[in-house]
Amino acid sequence: MTNFILRGFGLYAPDKVLTNADLEKIVDTSDEWITSRTGIKERHLAAEGQAASDLALEASKQALEEAGIAPSELTHIICATFTPDSLIPSAACRLQERFGITGQMCMDVAAACSGFLYALQTARGLLCLEPEAKVLVVASEIITRRMNWEDRATCVLFGDASGAAVLTAGEPGDGPEVLDVMLAADGSLGDLLTVNGGGSAYSYKLGEPVGPEYFVEFQGREVFKHAVRNMTEISEAILKRNGLAKSDVDVLLPHQANYRIIDAVGRRFDIPEERVFSNIHKYGNTSAAAIPVALTEAVHTGFIKPGDLVLIPAFGGGFTWGAALIRF
Repeated sequence: MTNFILRGFGLYAPDKVLTNADLEKIVDTSDEWITSRTGIKERHLAAEGQAASDLALEASKQALEEAGIAPSELTHIICATFTPDSLIPSAACRLQERFGITGQMCMDVAAACSGFLYALQTARGLLCLEPEAKVLVVASEIITRRMNWEDRATCVLFGDASGAAVLTAGEPGDGPEVLDVMLAADGSLGDLLTVNGGGSAYSYKLGEPVGPEYFVEFQGREVFKHAVRNMTEISEAILKRNGLAKSDVDVLLPHQANYRIIDAVGRRFDIPEERVFSNIHKYGNTSAAAIPVALTEAVHTGFIKPGDLVLIPAFGGGFTWGAALIRF
């Protein structure tokens, strides 16, 4: 059996902050409306010229420094994102270039907000095949470039950020251990949350105007319903598979999409609010980056303590969802 150890964590959010008060000047909305429905107070925006790999570089540097691993020691780079620098090359290859290293396997994972868990499970699979591997798992999103700033239902929700972790094999007690990951998807629900523009099913020609299909579009009520149900069910399943009960969970760290969703999942698990980690008020929904950003903050602030069992459920466009168990 391979033991999967998280050696270091890192996060990065751009300097520019867009508050709810700022949004009131852009679209027909209010701080009260946004806060009461989402829990979001502000979000970060990438600077002009910053790309997803730039954000990933900063978060990855922190994670590698904490892990005591040099970039040149990495064997694999996996980047979870739906907002890469470009379709080709991948954000992972761009990140490798920024590190000034070559030879590593580099790939992007596209699972929207579930992307970090999908990337983490991919890293676990690689370690089973190559136990000596040192894998950088990073999620980086610049979603504000895929926002329709005239659509008040979506533009208030998202922000830009990156989070990273380094995963290796090891012995129990070497560090936080990824005990299990479960993943799922249902493509028949794909139209609930989309960014269709630029895909091969949506042809376009040089000089044509950019339409709303190039930006995030979603059906909020349906997304909420499926998110709560799927995150709850897969969390119950992963606990059962590991012979654990809800009462064994010390910290619930869900995907940071909407505080109402976070609260609903916590209530279904009878987990007190003080044991549910949330930083959505500071970042908004940063898609694949949300979980590693939250995980890094929870570790670095001491919210997660040694010995804690942390349950991490996520959901995202695709429709994808998953859950992870980590013992600290």
